[in-house]
Amino acid sequence: MVSSPTAPIPGPAPVPAPTGGLPAAAATDEPPIRVDNLTMAFGSFVLQKNLSFSVNRGDIFVIMGGSGCGKSTLLRHLIGLKSPAEGKVYFSGESLWDAELTRQRQILQGTGVLFQRGALWSSMTLAQNVALPLQEYTKLSVSTIREVATLKLALVGLAGFEDYYPSEISGGMQKRAGLARAMALDPQILFFDEPSAGLDPISSKLLDDLILELRDSLGATIVIVTHELASIFAIGNNSVFLDAESRTMIASGDPKQLLATTTNPTVRQFLTRGGRGTPPEA
Repeated sequence: MVSSPTAPIPGPAPVPAPTGGLPAAAATDEPPIRVDNLTMAFGSFVLQKNLSFSVNRGDIFVIMGGSGCGKSTLLRHLIGLKSPAEGKVYFSGESLWDAELTRQRQILQGTGVLFQRGALWSSMTLAQNVALPLQEYTKLSVSTIREVATLKLALVGLAGFEDYYPSEISGGMQKRAGLARAMALDPQILFFDEPSAGLDPISSKLLDDLILELRDSLGATIVIVTHELASIFAIGNNSVFLDAESRTMIASGDPKQLLATTTNPTVRQFLTRGGRGTPPEA
């Protein structure tokens, strides 16, 4: 494995937006994402019910809870991969699942997703992976697409690695390359599914720092599925807690404030590592 160079994150370069995209939230005063009375089910089995919360602009919003509570399934509802059994998912006031398929795709083009294992195409270089959504959704020239892909990789600290294949770099670098691809179309909202999974503590901390820098420099709203307490306290400023036993949300808000104020034993046990110690310092 090779190690990544360290370099300051340059400013973003705007990419011509594809047709459509997210509704104009500023004009509606609606939050970027609002979930209203959502029920998630597989056939007759209800995984979670009565989920209602908002993700505000600029949030690093954490979906948290114990294993099997439905965190990744909730993410799938938010990114258009699974439809709700009941309830609504709104993007800036527009109901995603009530929209026509073409409009759904347009709305979701204003988002980017970093999947748990990076989901890079192994037969493509890093630059080719990042270029893929640009080729699909824009009319940019080949040379411009290469320039944008190079810049996106530089944004995540991978300048100089454009022609490497995923197998030639470390797991942490693969995560950052996946993040570069998620940012290819300059999305307003980024979704991360367990971004620190499989990473050592140092790589995980570097990824947390990168997420904060990108939120601040790009002005993006970020939604993260994770059970990593260090990340939750270091970067999260809003959250929802899903409970597997009651099959609904039992807490929401800033994780640090929840730790200080919650009286729910399930939430407290989770946020204090099962009572075996204090959570890491933010």
